[in-house]
Amino acid sequence: MKSIFTIKGIGLAALLAPIVWLAAGCESMNQLAELGTGIAVATGSISTNEAASITRTTQAVTKTFQDITPEQEYYIGRTVAATVLLGYPPKPAEKLNDYVNLVGQSLAKFSARPETFGGYHFLVLDSDEINAFAAPGGLVLVTRGLLQCCQSEDELAAVLAHEIGHVEKLHGLRAIKTGRLNSALTILAVEGAKTFGGENLAEVTQAFDESINDITTTLMNSGYSRRLEYEADAAAVAILKKAGYQPGALAAMLENMQRNWNPTRKDFAATHPPPADRIQQLARVGVAATKDTNPTRQQRFLAAMKAL
Repeated sequence: MKSIFTIKGIGLAALLAPIVWLAAGCESMNQLAELGTGIAVATGSISTNEAASITRTTQAVTKTFQDITPEQEYYIGRTVAATVLLGYPPKPAEKLNDYVNLVGQSLAKFSARPETFGGYHFLVLDSDEINAFAAPGGLVLVTRGLLQCCQSEDELAAVLAHEIGHVEKLHGLRAIKTGRLNSALTILAVEGAKTFGGENLAEVTQAFDESINDITTTLMNSGYSRRLEYEADAAAVAILKKAGYQPGALAAMLENMQRNWNPTRKDFAATHPPPADRIQQLARVGVAATKDTNPTRQQRFLAAMKAL
């Protein structure tokens, strides 16, 4: 594969290295790329077409270092949510979804990020799996199986607050940026391969396809890192306190999930650290499990859960 990154004996990495190290920002990198390729063309080191390829690859790399705008986050989140819905149909229960949205919207107002470009939206998935997904921009999807683990509105609130925490901390975008970077590096390979063909071109085409899959794989299969899950739990505790819910409901919910824990499961066991580890982490900051709840909340929770 070494030849793919070579243009007329000049390594593509060598051409781009000075640009990467000297650039103070994205715009500077693009300007230096244009200057460098202009000199290379003038001296006959590369052709005009090859210069255009280098410019395109530089733009692809700099794009991965730009902050994703709220509008971009919204459309990325919609795409991620649509991908999840391909495998998990929504639960056709209007009153249940209205109730989950009421609790979720109330919690979101107490988040460190109470507003997003498209707003927060919550949807129940018709699946026995115990799982939830927080797409960038505030699209939160929670399975029927996870709701069945909840024994009170406070515990439901804990689940939703945890997912809001992922949105608040931009955890989804971190995973997607990794995918975008992989795509950019693939474009580097594609541009470098334009003077080649056959097997080399087939290899970079495959790499491009795999980089697209990286986004959904990270969010749906491999899950967030242990550190990011702890961050979301900490955010959830803060949200629950501000919203008037029991912070200990998060630990209680995790105890419920621990009883269903099986490392071979394909749901939360595949995408989250063991609940016992998260319970221990919460204990370190003084959050202990509690089943205390408001009677009025409990009545409306039980009424809504009949739809399950």
